[in-house]
Amino acid sequence: MKLNELKPNEGSRRNRKRVGRGTSSGYGKTAGRGQKGQLARSGGKTRLGFEGGQMPLFRRMPKRGFNNVNRKEYAIINLEDLNGFKDGSEVTIDSLKSAGLVKKELDGVKLLANGELKAKLTIKVNKVSEAAKKAVEAAGGTVEVI
Repeated sequence: MKLNELKPNEGSRRNRKRVGRGTSSGYGKTAGRGQKGQLARSGGKTRLGFEGGQMPLFRRMPKRGFNNVNRKEYAIINLEDLNGFKDGSEVTIDSLKSAGLVKKELDGVKLLANGELKAKLTIKVNKVSEAAKKAVEAAGGTVEVI
């Protein structure tokens, strides 16, 4: 077999449709666009979401409230999740990721006071609730906001 003998598989390649090349081609005269109308014209397309003059769905739907583009979203960690760490260890965002407690960091990690902490830990997170801070300090640990 030589390079000049290579051919694509039968039926895998089709010839390009050449429109407007005479009536016998099957795509002559109107070039497969039919007679008249918006779609027969050059540039005859409608914008995305256009429903023929009917009020579009995105304008019919009610709009409420306000979406803040600068909103920060934090990955949540509860006190009960931290009981898997050894006593006296340092808990950082990287150690939480490697333990599988945080999948996506988002804009940071926030510690909440759900559950009970049994180990004495040094915790470094982006945000912490007041109740969680008191609970960690009651267990003998410290919380550092980074």
